[in-house]
Amino acid sequence: MTMEPKPASSETGPPARPAPVEKPAPPPPAPPPVNRHRQKVRVLAVVVPVIVIAAVLWYYFRFLAPYETTDDAFIDSHVILVSPRVPGLVTNLVVEDNQRVTAGDTVVEIDRSNYEIAVTQAKADLANSEGQLAQAQAQITVDEAKAEQQQAAVQAAEAQSVQAAADLKRYDAVESRAISASAKDVAQAQAQTTAASVEVARNQAKAAVAQAELSRKSELVAEARVKQSQAQLAQAELNLSYTSVQAPVTGRVTQRSVESGNYVQTGQALMALVPEQVWVVANFKETQLKNMRPGQPATIEVDAYPGRTFKAHVDSIQAGTGARFGLLPPENAVGNYVKVVQRVPVKIVFDEPLDAQLDISPGMSVNPRVKVN
Repeated sequence: MTMEPKPASSETGPPARPAPVEKPAPPPPAPPPVNRHRQKVRVLAVVVPVIVIAAVLWYYFRFLAPYETTDDAFIDSHVILVSPRVPGLVTNLVVEDNQRVTAGDTVVEIDRSNYEIAVTQAKADLANSEGQLAQAQAQITVDEAKAEQQQAAVQAAEAQSVQAAADLKRYDAVESRAISASAKDVAQAQAQTTAASVEVARNQAKAAVAQAELSRKSELVAEARVKQSQAQLAQAELNLSYTSVQAPVTGRVTQRSVESGNYVQTGQALMALVPEQVWVVANFKETQLKNMRPGQPATIEVDAYPGRTFKAHVDSIQAGTGARFGLLPPENAVGNYVKVVQRVPVKIVFDEPLDAQLDISPGMSVNPRVKVN
């Protein structure tokens, strides 16, 4: 609403100020424009960590939680020492270092001369013993015949003694005037002589029987000597065969310490053989064994062959920690005690034969991964 100006006064004076004019009220400020990029950043700042955490949890429960692994694991195998069974001079060394051999192959040859002589002597001793046995058997036949002859002599002497005793009895029954005294004396002497002959014959028969029994004992002794000679011959032939040292198993020659011309002793280690069968000994922490059981599947990565994975399974768990079977096992009952997590060896075997082209040997480092859940 506008005010009309008042008429000017007739009186002189300063001019009047004009009345102020009211301005219209300004419109309300417009809201600021929405920054959609900033909203996306805020959303991503919330969503991305959630996705990352979910992915980490999924990866852990899918690939880490069901498995136990360790880097304290190595390839292991039996190491068989090859030793001679007889001493002697090495005349021929058949194998070289790291050579593959088959069970039964000759690896070392020892001088055979002394052992061949021993076989010849043992054969001669056997022939001599067999001769003595035959002689003892023949002597038995002779002594048994003598014993039978002495038994017959006893019977003859007894018959003569009976006849003489009967004659003497008849002489005694006859009136003394019917026979002469000398005839009666002769009959009496004859009876006594025949009676003594019976005793002699019986003693001789006993001696003959005893001699036959002695001959049978001699036969047993001769048989024992024959068996002894046969055993000596077998031992001599066995020692002769031992001059050819053979590989007990199929494997590779390692740690060869013998050369041609060396004199070796019985039991001396000439070389070692590593069989083709190998396995893994993984030293897991005792806290990793809660859910580990024999038969669980595993995978093996060999450091020497990166990128290759071998299927395996848990074979067994050692009954005791590695430290317990060490050279100096810990004695926790003395001094200050500091608890240390122990490791337990676990044997893991391969499910399939290894490629012959791969040189996987004892001592190589591996990384086993056992699925425990």
